[in-house]
Amino acid sequence: MAAFIGQGAQSECPLQLDPQRVVVRYGGSVAVNCSTSVLHKGMGWEADEGAVPMTKDQNLITWRVPELREWDIKPVCYINLIHSAQCKVDLPVTVYKTPDSVFISTVNHRGPMMEGQQYELQCDVHNVAPVQYLTVKWYKGQTLLHQTNFTDTIETPENKTVTLLIRPDRADDGAQYWCEAELDLGAEGPQPHPTNSSKPLSIAVYYKPKHSSSTETIIQDDKVMLDCTVKANPAPTYTWDHLKEKISSSVLKSSALSLGNYTCTATNTLGRDSKVFIVKGHIHGSFHWLRPAHEAI
Repeated sequence: MAAFIGQGAQSECPLQLDPQRVVVRYGGSVAVNCSTSVLHKGMGWEADEGAVPMTKDQNLITWRVPELREWDIKPVCYINLIHSAQCKVDLPVTVYKTPDSVFISTVNHRGPMMEGQQYELQCDVHNVAPVQYLTVKWYKGQTLLHQTNFTDTIETPENKTVTLLIRPDRADDGAQYWCEAELDLGAEGPQPHPTNSSKPLSIAVYYKPKHSSSTETIIQDDKVMLDCTVKANPAPTYTWDHLKEKISSSVLKSSALSLGNYTCTATNTLGRDSKVFIVKGHIHGSFHWLRPAHEAI
């Protein structure tokens, strides 16, 4: 029996693989040449698919599989040398599969979120391989929030679930979250990296009204308005103090009011916030105070 030079001596084995490593999609085709420049008694490929029987009269043989469906295939090119020794070179093969689906959801929650509370999002990646090359990325709009890598060395397809904790504020009302599965298979892999994205998850955030300032001075004029409009979700209702009749509008004409202070309160199911408008007159270039209507004698 011929002597065998172990795998540790591959660098001394007079065989050249081209390419030296392959990345192939599951079910895809692959072809790798094995060549030598020395005399030999025979060379061949050992593999579960595409094996090439030993041949003595060739210096180049090709391992070829038109549809590769073996997840952990380990092809070996070998040569029997004239001096009775045999050596081999292993071909690293990575068989990959992009996910069947990538799905985003909320965990144990439905409906609008409350400002300042914590929620959990979940990303499910179905049937992807190999997961050691998988990165799951979280986005809000076009902003990358977080990413997760995996250390599993299982070569067959797996399902992976990743979660993200968020604490939305009012600026996040209507924001879209989504997750993306990316396979980085190295320089020999497809470029750009294969990616699969979830559909976006739009969130609604409930928050109470909050004015940017608590008071505002208004100079009475036909064109000047008292504008109490404020953002809130659900939409707020408005009430005004010191008016003879009930008005639910968020905007009042200053010219229709007496001089003085008017308090507007915006209210929704989460809270309320008030703002005081100070209406002043303008006479001969100077401010002129008059008693408000409700204080008149």
